[in-house]
Amino acid sequence: MRTFFIVLLLCTAVVAHAQEGHNHEQDTTSPYAGMETRVIKSLSSSDIDGLLSGAGMGYAMAAELNRFPGPKHVLELADELELTEEQREQTEALFAAMQEEAIAFGKQLIDLEAQLDEAFASGDIDDELIHALTAEIGATEGMLRATHLKTHLRMTPILSMHQRHMYQQLRGYENGEMDHSQMDHGDHD
Repeated sequence: MRTFFIVLLLCTAVVAHAQEGHNHEQDTTSPYAGMETRVIKSLSSSDIDGLLSGAGMGYAMAAELNRFPGPKHVLELADELELTEEQREQTEALFAAMQEEAIAFGKQLIDLEAQLDEAFASGDIDDELIHALTAEIGATEGMLRATHLKTHLRMTPILSMHQRHMYQQLRGYENGEMDHSQMDHGDHD
C-alpha cells in the first residue's frame, strides 16, 4: 500500500510539473498572436464591419446609459413603446441620417488606420507621420463618436416621458424610478 501511495505521489508530481511547463509556455505567447495576419493590424474584421455599417460600437454609451435613448433600439422596441406613426418616421429619419454620417466617418477611420499600418509595414514611418496620422485618427474617431452621441440627444425629445421610462425598463437599465431631469415642460405623460 505504501508503494502505491509513493507511485501516486510521483505521478502527481510529474503531471503537475508538466502542466506548469505547459502553462509557462502559454504565458510567453503574445495576446496579439494571430493578429499579424489582419489586413489592417489595429482593426479586427468585426471592427471594420461595424465601421462600414455605421454600428454604434459603444460610442454612445455615455448617452445610452444616462437615459438618452438611441434610435436603433427605439425602432427595435417600437411596438412595446407604442410609437405613433409620426414618432416612427422621425426616428427612422434620425437613424438614417446618423448611419450616413457614421459610415462616412467609419470609412475615413479605416483609411487612416490603413495608412498608419502601411507606413509601419513599409518602414516609411517617423515621428512626424505618427503624430499627423494619429491626430487625424483621433479627430475622426471623435467626430464618429459625436455623431452617435448627438443622435441620442436628438432622439430623446421625440419620445414622451412615459416612453423614455419604458425604454429604460425594456433595455434593463431602470430600477423602477422615473427620472424627471429630462422632462420638458410640455411633456405631461
